[in-house]
Amino acid sequence: MNRNHALLLLSECTGDDIWSVEYCLQRSVPEAWIRKLQDAYESGFDCLDSQIFFQGQVVNQFEGVRDVDLACMIAQSLKLDVRRIVQRYSTRAGVVRAIREELEEG
Repeated sequence: MNRNHALLLLSECTGDDIWSVEYCLQRSVPEAWIRKLQDAYESGFDCLDSQIFFQGQVVNQFEGVRDVDLACMIAQSLKLDVRRIVQRYSTRAGVVRAIREELEEG
């Protein structure tokens, strides 16, 4: 993956979103990555942060790719030290932000 495409994808990552397989394909995420990262996620109903929304509605389950995992895959493909980044930041959003900043700086 080239750096410009990586930065474009990272600009859409928040750390808290799940991208549908269709959306990943539209954004030209490599199919091998989608197959590797794709999973089925279930909403938690104990707090708002654990609920999954699709088109403004709460859904029980959603199949897709977590954008934080995509960001880590992008970082790994561009030879960033993903392990160091993940250990340093305690939130998914922090990990994504750090990856984006390192790519923008480098």
